[in-house]
Amino acid sequence: MTATVHRLKTTTPSLEPMLQLVAGDMAAVNAVILDRMRSDIPLIPELAGHLIAGGGKRMRPMLTLASAQLIGYDGTRHHRLAASVEFIHTATLLHDDVVDGSDLRRGRRTANIIWGNPASVLVGDFLFSRSFELMVEDGSLKVLKILSNASAVIAEGEVNQLTAARRVDLGEDRYLDIIGAKTAALFAAACRIAAVVAERSEAEEMALDAYGRNLGIAFQLVDDAIDYVSDAGTMGKDAGDDFREGKMTLPVILAYARGSAEDRKFWKDAVEGRRAGDADFAHAISLVRQTRAVDDTLARARHYGQRAIDSIAGFADGRAKDAMIEAVEFAVARAY
Repeated sequence: MTATVHRLKTTTPSLEPMLQLVAGDMAAVNAVILDRMRSDIPLIPELAGHLIAGGGKRMRPMLTLASAQLIGYDGTRHHRLAASVEFIHTATLLHDDVVDGSDLRRGRRTANIIWGNPASVLVGDFLFSRSFELMVEDGSLKVLKILSNASAVIAEGEVNQLTAARRVDLGEDRYLDIIGAKTAALFAAACRIAAVVAERSEAEEMALDAYGRNLGIAFQLVDDAIDYVSDAGTMGKDAGDDFREGKMTLPVILAYARGSAEDRKFWKDAVEGRRAGDADFAHAISLVRQTRAVDDTLARARHYGQRAIDSIAGFADGRAKDAMIEAVEFAVARAY
């Protein structure tokens, strides 16, 4: 039997099919999240709840649930594991906002601005601990290995990004290593664990892993592109945050490589923190447009998005597969 070939759409996609697909399961996941956020220390659920209730799409746990439906799993183990995935993600966000000094996330003040850095770090630690409790309760050593490895890889990616900050000589290969670790690793693990609990083949595990990994890379490429083409209302963070933090994202890497000597001097000064004003950011936007750096970043995102879609070509056609394909299309289309 020949699998249907799917290609990225040119029409505007939606995440709604995914939301509808997993709605019932997500209610169970949310119940686990609320239960495991509880603590006798009032600050913990207050601070964690601020971020968890902050309007995020919960893409990662949705991927666990959708992957389970794709392969026909009809148990309930994936509910707790999807909650575990969300706790890992939320913990990393709390820590990232402290490291980056961010003051806005999803259009709201960050937890570190409201409660301070120490509280944000410690509640992040609490959520990591809750995540590992849920993994242990599941009882699968393989699931524990996959998710604990993803947590370690995420941390390595964040440290790699930290050491690469304000380094104008950062190349595309290292950049891809960074986003593959800090973003794509959890997307991959979130999808793969569904095949583990369903006791499916190694080939199906790795197909779901590849879907999540390529989607995660595409997702981050788009995030990095829209820092230069969007606004705070669209992005949920301040426009130009990456620029002011001296991050060598792909649009900057490409614009620097393609720029004149004068342009390169500007980028060096900007990345090293000497050109961080509004006028400097406006000039940076003009340079990434002139060099087609954003266009090419988004072209790469479409490439990885297509790889994600191709990864699940061998699974049976149906509602779950359609929703997972459209989720990829939605992730790529956010920049348009």
